[in-house]
Amino acid sequence: MSSAAITFNGVFRAFGDVMAVRDLDIEIPVGTVAVLLGPNGAGKTTTVRLGTGALAADAGKISVLGLDPRVDAGEIRHKSGVVPPKPAFYDRLSGRANLQFAAQLWELSDPPIEQSAKRFGISSSLDSEVGGYSTGMRTRLALARAVLHDPAVLFLDEPTAGLDPESARAVLELITELAGRGRTIVMCTHLLHEAEGIADQVVMMSEGHAWVAGPPDQLIDEFWTDSRVHLDAENREALAAVKEFEGVVASETNGFVTIELDDLNRLPNLVERLVRQGVRLTRVEPIQPTLEQLYFEMQRHRPGEGTIDELE
Repeated sequence: MSSAAITFNGVFRAFGDVMAVRDLDIEIPVGTVAVLLGPNGAGKTTTVRLGTGALAADAGKISVLGLDPRVDAGEIRHKSGVVPPKPAFYDRLSGRANLQFAAQLWELSDPPIEQSAKRFGISSSLDSEVGGYSTGMRTRLALARAVLHDPAVLFLDEPTAGLDPESARAVLELITELAGRGRTIVMCTHLLHEAEGIADQVVMMSEGHAWVAGPPDQLIDEFWTDSRVHLDAENREALAAVKEFEGVVASETNGFVTIELDDLNRLPNLVERLVRQGVRLTRVEPIQPTLEQLYFEMQRHRPGEGTIDELE
């Protein structure tokens, strides 16, 4: 099997006259966290359903763990965990019975039901009917079910919707833990601050097409144009002269100094000049965007668009 856990090559999927996914190309390496971003109708949920085999592509090729969802959907489901936006359960059964039923489908001889339930804080409700669960409880049960069989791939569609902060943190910790153990995670979310720091790859979708994808650092280099830099030094007063340096178009002092350069490539020479002048620098930090700031900056550069769409 190649180093890619999931690939989409030229994939199309329509619902009647509506093209939900259009010429979609994605490659997600093994052991990484890929975050799908985009406005309503961008095709994120359809992409997840295509990957699990719940939907068949009209055209193109999909590979999940070297398997074709059109042929090997059953095997893919045995190797995947899925948390949909509105998870379905047998409401008249208890949470425990729902997990036991899932374990039987996966042919688990000793399913870690108690461990999985404890991880998401539903141990005390495990023997209650699921029909009485709140939205957040149902999401936690869906997460417990999704990881019960230790899947190689985890598809998460808005996994923290309806969760309290403690449970949401448990989900993010789970994602980091699974990726660290070589599992692959595909996550759709509109809560960009939650994806901050865990996304190895950002896939920007619009009208069913992934028009840009890559690691956050690569996308920052490509799209982020902010050339401000924070500077600090043991002898802060010596930084006052930096505003006169060539290429410095603005300077602001707030204890430390924030400068704006006409070209960030000037920074190495600027630092060298400060050191030659005896400035004992303690901080040289180009301003990096949050994932949310990067998202909107990429939206601004989207081909053929002059406005920013709203996230779901």
